[in-house]
Amino acid sequence: MKIFRMTTLLLLISAAMPIFAQESALDAEIQALRTYCRPDVERLCPHVEPGGGHIKACLMAQKNAVTVGCFQALQNLKKIK
Repeated sequence: MKIFRMTTLLLLISAAMPIFAQESALDAEIQALRTYCRPDVERLCPHVEPGGGHIKACLMAQKNAVTVGCFQALQNLKKIK
């Protein structure tokens, strides 16, 4: 019975590992957005309320005007989601 519990626990942990990796990658990309897009948000979307993807939508609507770093951060975020 002990072996069964241990095996089940190991299977659950190993199944959850990709989820943790994806969350970590998402956190890194969100941090990149904060770093690279802050000036663009202040310049292009100063009155947009945060939350619900509004800022991202504003930046994507003006993607020809965002900086290269911000554009790359937006593209990387789309790859993860």
